[in-house]
Amino acid sequence: MYAVCGDSGIDGNINEDKLGLDIIYIQAKRWDNVVGRPEIQKFAGALLGRKAKKGICITTLGYTQETLDYAQSLENKVVLIDKVRLAQPRIEHNLDVTITR
Repeated sequence: MYAVCGDSGIDGNINEDKLGLDIIYIQAKRWDNVVGRPEIQKFAGALLGRKAKKGICITTLGYTQETLDYAQSLENKVVLIDKVRLAQPRIEHNLDVTITR
């Protein structure tokens, strides 16, 4: 189950189980540049405001090393997905992908 939450730092959520006992919150970024630490700090604050334990931030580009290090240091789990990790399942399952050498 996926729900759109509007932009209060959270773009949506996924119920990890049918009862909604465990929720993963989502933030999506489509930027022309890599995502910096301040954006993940805002997301982490939004998660804290909802007493959330898990979050996923997805971007069509990437993250600075400082941002990656910061996400690793958080007590609550925040997974950062960049363009490479976003494309990986499509590549692995050959979905809409053409391999060139």
